[in-house]
Amino acid sequence: MPRFYRARRPAVRAGAGARLALSRVGPPHRRPRPPTEGGAVIIWHSWTGFAVATLIAIAAALIVIAVVSLSLRATARRKDWAKVLAGGARHPFRLTVLIIAVWFAVGLDYPDPTWRGHLVHGLQIALIAAVAWLVSRLITFAIGLGMRRYRTDVPDNRLARRAQTQLAIVRRLATVIVVVIGIGAILLTFPGVQAVGTSVLASAGVISVIAGLAAQSTLGNVFAGVQLAFSDAIRVDDVVVVQGQWGRIEEITLTYVVVHVWDDRRLVLPSTYFTTTPFENWTRSTSELLGAVEFDLDWRVNPVEMRAELERILGRTALWDRRASVLQVTDAVGGFVHVRVLVTAVDAPTLFDLRCFVREGVVDWIQRQDPTAMPRTRVVITADEEPDRPHTRPSTETGSTGLFTGDAEAEQRAKNFTTSMPIVVPVPVPPSAS
Repeated sequence: MPRFYRARRPAVRAGAGARLALSRVGPPHRRPRPPTEGGAVIIWHSWTGFAVATLIAIAAALIVIAVVSLSLRATARRKDWAKVLAGGARHPFRLTVLIIAVWFAVGLDYPDPTWRGHLVHGLQIALIAAVAWLVSRLITFAIGLGMRRYRTDVPDNRLARRAQTQLAIVRRLATVIVVVIGIGAILLTFPGVQAVGTSVLASAGVISVIAGLAAQSTLGNVFAGVQLAFSDAIRVDDVVVVQGQWGRIEEITLTYVVVHVWDDRRLVLPSTYFTTTPFENWTRSTSELLGAVEFDLDWRVNPVEMRAELERILGRTALWDRRASVLQVTDAVGGFVHVRVLVTAVDAPTLFDLRCFVREGVVDWIQRQDPTAMPRTRVVITADEEPDRPHTRPSTETGSTGLFTGDAEAEQRAKNFTTSMPIVVPVPVPPSAS
């Protein structure tokens, strides 16, 4: 028994070693085979593997971009909003998808660990900027859809202009907020900024006070712009008179307002001007307006015939909205009769054209039918009678009055100046004989 036991023990040990060696190498059907002649093996953690991974990621990104573009193009055939979305968000969307693809390729298989962190950080910053760009474009698209619902090419467009003004301000505010958040997110990717975040928050009160004092005028304009948008003081396309200039509100921003003057000039005013200075808003409550045409005519004008002619003039034009037409003699002093004509129109440009049309028609009627009504200046010239004056007899006495009177010395001077002077004839001197 002992001898048998000793004989089989090495065999058991030999079998255990064989099993251990087999477990390390693996079963015969799972052993890696050597590469065949002409084949290739990709080592992923190498530059070749990184290039292949990058190409695969970019190809996947291009496939995603193509699918989304084809979907929007197919939708744009039926819906207009898809065409607007594709035109506005095409570039930021493509850039975002490509950055994400390259980021995954670098993060998974970049061979150089020294530069991997810097490259990933740069791609992270680029991704934040691209996403902020995409979000701002999507906000612009969404607000643009809302603005398209409010048409301003209708006669009474007050509510539509109010909504468009407020949506425009909201769009600018949202864009500014997205940009600020994007810049903050980029700064937070730096470890140094995260370390000083606590101290910055602790001193935020002092910094805010200093910044508020330094940018007082700018912040005042920003708050004034928001106030103008939501207080309904002015709206886009309002007719206003500012600084003696007649024009329309063309643009309202957070810091300034652009007024399109009637002669195609642009008057740019800070937003605080409309919150601190009185101005005229002709379309504050409604777009319908009442305008006046005034004349200074002669006293012989016939208001009844002139009123009938006004009705004929207004009946020939579509500029008049048929709400009101009045002719009144408002004054009659200074040698003239002041006649005022009141007419109405649907909006300010139509009213201006209507006033010009009425003025031209009345002037033409006065020239043809009632020339006596033309303004005249009367001048009455009369001969003045001679005033009664007392007649005095002319004096024949010639006294010795004048400057040289009063004493004997003056009398002597008078004689010297008034008596005749003797004429002295020079005697020729004969030449001397030498």
